[in-house]
Parts: sequence; structure tokens; C-alpha cells
Amino acid sequence: QVQLVESGGGLVQAGGSLSLPCAASGIIFRLYTMAWYRQAPGKQRELVATITSGGATNYADSVKGRFTIARDNAKNTVYLQMNSLKPEDTAVYYCNAKIRISDSGHWGQGTQVTVSS
Repeated sequence: QVQLVESGGGLVQAGGSLSLPCAASGIIFRLYTMAWYRQAPGKQRELVATITSGGATNYADSVKGRFTIARDNAKNTVYLQMNSLKPEDTAVYYCNAKIRISDSGHWGQGTQVTVSS
């Protein structure tokens, strides 16, 4: 049974910070590339950040310099640290885990982040 559970979402004022953990179970976590996606109302799902099994990271231009993705393999958890939040960051944030580029991967249930102006 594969399970990804995101948490840490909530309501925050513009300029504030949130940290989103995603706890994984049912996979050999250290072998997976982990990613955060988000979907804002009326918009397509957007890839926010990735971190490979080796720790290499990539970020969407819209969050570069503000968000940080990190992983703790001992805790089977990937984190998205979000700083300097903007109203346009408002979205449901989803955690994804996959080994191969061709995989659709495993998905969490999502956590709502709302940034007020």
C-alpha cells in the first residue's frame, strides 16, 4: 500500500511562510524522485519543484528563490519550504513520487494553501 500524505497547508498572509511535509509509506523512499505540484482554481496543474534520489533540485521559475524542496530519507519525508508567499501561490499542493520519467507516479491527496493579500 503506497501512501503519500501532505500536511502543513493553511491560510497565510502575503509575505509569510509555510512548510509542507509529505510523508511517504509503501515505497523505498530513497530510490524515488519526489516532486511538488500545485493547482490553482481554474488553472492547470503546475510542477513546482523536484528533488531526485541523489538530492538534485529543480524549481519552477515562479517560485525560484522563494521555495526550497528538501528530503529526509530517514523520515521518508519530502518538504516544501515556502517563503515570501504571494496570493498567486494560492493552490492545492500535491506530492508526487516516481522512479522513472515515464511513470505517472504516486500522488498524495493534496493540501490547501491560501495566501491573502
